[in-house]
Amino acid sequence: MRPKVAIVGRPNVGKSTLFNRLIGLRQAIVHDRPGVTRDRRYGAAQIADFAFEAIDTAGFEDTPQSQLEHAMQAQTARALDEADAIMLLVDARAGITPVDREFAEQVRRAKRPVLLVANKCEGRAGQAGLLEAFALGLGEPIPISAEHGEGMGDLYDALVAVFGHPEADAAAEPAPAAGAIRADEAETGIDIDAEEEPKALQIVIVGRPNVGKSTLLNRLLNAERVITGPMPGLTRDAIAVDWEYRGRPIRLIDTAGMRRRARVQDSLERLSVGDTQRAIRFAHVVVLMIDATEGLERQDLAIARHVEDEGRALVLAVNKWDAVQDRDATMQAIRDRLETSLAQLRGIPIVTFSALTGHRVERLMQAVDRIYDTWNVRVPTSKLNRWFAALQEAHPPPLVAGRRLKLRYITQIKRRPPTFAVFAARAGQLPTSYVRYLINGLRQDFGLEGVPIRVVLRQPDNPYAGND
Repeated sequence: MRPKVAIVGRPNVGKSTLFNRLIGLRQAIVHDRPGVTRDRRYGAAQIADFAFEAIDTAGFEDTPQSQLEHAMQAQTARALDEADAIMLLVDARAGITPVDREFAEQVRRAKRPVLLVANKCEGRAGQAGLLEAFALGLGEPIPISAEHGEGMGDLYDALVAVFGHPEADAAAEPAPAAGAIRADEAETGIDIDAEEEPKALQIVIVGRPNVGKSTLLNRLLNAERVITGPMPGLTRDAIAVDWEYRGRPIRLIDTAGMRRRARVQDSLERLSVGDTQRAIRFAHVVVLMIDATEGLERQDLAIARHVEDEGRALVLAVNKWDAVQDRDATMQAIRDRLETSLAQLRGIPIVTFSALTGHRVERLMQAVDRIYDTWNVRVPTSKLNRWFAALQEAHPPPLVAGRRLKLRYITQIKRRPPTFAVFAARAGQLPTSYVRYLINGLRQDFGLEGVPIRVVLRQPDNPYAGND
């Protein structure tokens, strides 16, 4: 088992930057504003051949003033309890502050090995702060630059001194080196293969601010894993948590609330929304939460369309159902709005529950399992083409320039989402209305209700083209 190392320190010393550097991903949001990180975040880290689990934490305040700050401190305290070692990060350019000294006392009381790390030591500006760090009484500070990747060798030596040299076969698949951060499709830390069965089912919880996303995640885990409260916008990062449901590995991802684009003015909120959109892009099933007392709003529909555009499976989770007075009218209003504004996802599962009390929450995972199985359906080609012939007989393709279009055959070329290729002599001239007719027939006759369906038009090569 990989050792756990908690990265702690006061706000804005570079904890999330170092976390991203160690795991080789731009996973945690980094911003000049202090206090961006609120929940603890885990990642598989590696320096050379030494692999460990890094824990990013909220910045420490010596006198927390609000309920939110107390909750952030509690998240950091849990990280200290779990950790096998602690990296206390200080800002060498700013020098040692009273908060650094208070935090040094706290980590000393944790009775864990402590690595004192002085960040922002590139150039000469950090030399004075590096020398000041000796006064904390935690040993020799390790000078690094998390932003530029400097000092990773010294950090490796310090980790080896604490845990010993890793065995040669300890890591069958080594993670990326800490010196370079990947900025590719894996930037959310969520891996997905287009066709092969994934190791863990990726479930992303999305919605407008303050609809209960974090409360739902805590309820499913039966633990206070992420910060919750009545204030909107508490969650900023997409927080991934590994879980198991009935023997099946699950990765739950809590995300920041998504407001209408016109209302997003703050740069930090734009980063949070971008993090949510990336999580959707690599999800398997997206749980769209709405507030039952407010109904289905325009922004909810915009989020659902974005999920459909990305080809993800979708479940509509109606929270705060216990607060609804006229439940029949509320459900009918939701169904009518879906029918008129989201016809391309006709038949998506709708689950009503209360995340706060836990009432009917178990039905959510049942709906997730069903829609995931539908999203993975593969239809045999022979069955598809028998259906294709009958469909054309019932409603032939239209005439174009006096000649009827000839559709030759159909085959499924991909799952997740179900994607079909239709081969036609003049594929580019097939009207979109007939493509919708095909999609509706596929959805109805093959039980593909509620999932995105893609139809790709292809024109076979003409063997006589180019011959004189």
